[in-house]
This record gives sequence, structure tokens and C-alpha cells, in this order.
Amino acid sequence: MITDDEIDVWARARDGDPEAFGSLFDRHRDRVFGQALRLVRTPHDAEDVTALVFLEAWRKRGSVRVVDSSILPWLLVTTNYVSRNATRAARRHRAAMASLPQAVPTPDHADVVLDAMDAGSRDAIVRQAFIRLPKPDQDVLTLCVVHEFTLQQAADGLGVPLGTVKSRLSRAKKRLADLTKNSFTDAAALAALGDQS
Repeated sequence: MITDDEIDVWARARDGDPEAFGSLFDRHRDRVFGQALRLVRTPHDAEDVTALVFLEAWRKRGSVRVVDSSILPWLLVTTNYVSRNATRAARRHRAAMASLPQAVPTPDHADVVLDAMDAGSRDAIVRQAFIRLPKPDQDVLTLCVVHEFTLQQAADGLGVPLGTVKSRLSRAKKRLADLTKNSFTDAAALAALGDQS
């Protein structure tokens, strides 16, 4: 929830007041965590992303963009960025570990289990499609659709003209629909096969 006093609290935080910054953390942590959880696989990873987002907010507090007296849009776009970086780092780590010689192979079944749990679920299908979208599409969907900011608030938060947000949002919705269309059809067919047995 955004209150009128947030701009004053942010001004104090920007000047280095840790209590003011803590107040903003308490105010926006759940929304940032929720966005991170949509993008990464586990609550533990989402916690890490959330911590990094607020670290970036502290580090870059002099350049954080305030929209309608709130830093929340900046935090959410930064959450997308940090989540993408965390996902890439995890992928590189897995690849590096797989390339090391092992005396006794010990496969990690965690990804297989998570994939099996997610297979066919609507959330997993949308999550995978969202991750495949270009960064500008992810950001505009995050602000306008997931967190229901107005088009003007999204434009202010992203630092782009209103018309750009409108066209990005339209394009992003179409791309997301195209990416999920076949997956939902396949999931429904699999569910129907399961019902027949």
C-alpha cells in the first residue's frame, strides 16, 4: 500500500537513514518477494532475490525513480532484473559443476522433481512463457498486469513515453498468449488422457 508519507520516508532513506529504509523494506518486501517467487523456483531463491533488490535500492538510492510518491515500481522492475541474473548464474553454476570430473556420479534430482511437480500446471506454463519474453515485455507486464499500476505509472517507472508502454503492453500480451496457447492445449490433452485411465 502506498501512503502519502512514503516520499518523505524515501527522502530520509536516500539521505542514509537506516530506520527510514527499514520502514520501506517492511512496506514493500512482500510485493517484491511475491514477484521474485513468480520468477525463480523456490522460496529460498526468492528470498535471495528480495535481499539483492533492497541492497540495490540502498546502493543506488540516489538514482531510484519515484513514481506517484512510491519506489515500488522501481523495486519491481529491479526484481525482474535480479531474478534474470540469478537464473543465469544458477544455470552457469550447474553447467560448470556438470563439466567437472566425478569419481562417482551423483545426479541431482531436484530439478527433475520440480519439473514433474510443475508439469502441466497453469502457473508453471505461464512462468516459463514469461521467462522467455524480452526484458521490456516482462517489465511492462509486471507493472501493468501483475501489480496493476496504471499505464502512466508504468511509463513513469520505466522512464519511457506513455505510447511506448501501450505498444509494449499490447505486444507483450500477444507474445505471452502465443507462447502459452500450445502449452495449455497440450496440458489439457494430457489431463484428458489421465481421466480416461
